[in-house]
Amino acid sequence: MKKTWIILAVIAVVIFIMYSSVKGTYNTMVSRDEAVDASWAQVENVYQRRADLIPNLVNTVKGYASHEQETLEGVIEARSKATSVNVNPENLNEESLQQFQQAQAGLSSALSRLMVVVERYPDLKANQSFLDLQAQLEGTENRITVERRKFNESAQSFNTYIRTFPKNIYANLFGFEKKAYFEAEQGAERAPEVSFD
Repeated sequence: MKKTWIILAVIAVVIFIMYSSVKGTYNTMVSRDEAVDASWAQVENVYQRRADLIPNLVNTVKGYASHEQETLEGVIEARSKATSVNVNPENLNEESLQQFQQAQAGLSSALSRLMVVVERYPDLKANQSFLDLQAQLEGTENRITVERRKFNESAQSFNTYIRTFPKNIYANLFGFEKKAYFEAEQGAERAPEVSFD
């Protein structure tokens, strides 16, 4: 009888240890997954801030450079495309993140073309409203960089956690999948050519 109680006690301890291990690992995976989702929400937040600044910027430029209609329409169209690409944090994979990045890169390119146009209008460059908008846009671009970095750090922490043994077994069992990273845009590894003709 005593031997039976010892065996039952050992089995109970083993079950408790296994339960604690699974519970702790699962809860940590959920916490890290939520951290990635929160980081992603911040990335979207700063991109939305940039998108919100663009109509004011376009309207300010339009007053000075009304015959630059093609460039202004290009910015508006790129903004529309960028804000239409929504990525659900639950499906944050390489393909969806790449689509998001491409749409945002299109908007960045359109904004760059707009800034080139602005160079031709000294009165616009001296306009206080334009200068304020430009400063806000530059600050937002810096925030985007910071939030993308934080997102990548959260994704790396989550990915590392779910890929280590024995946590990878639990991750597969509970359906946790690796998160995608923001990557440098194609061609970013080459330095731009500068010419002083």
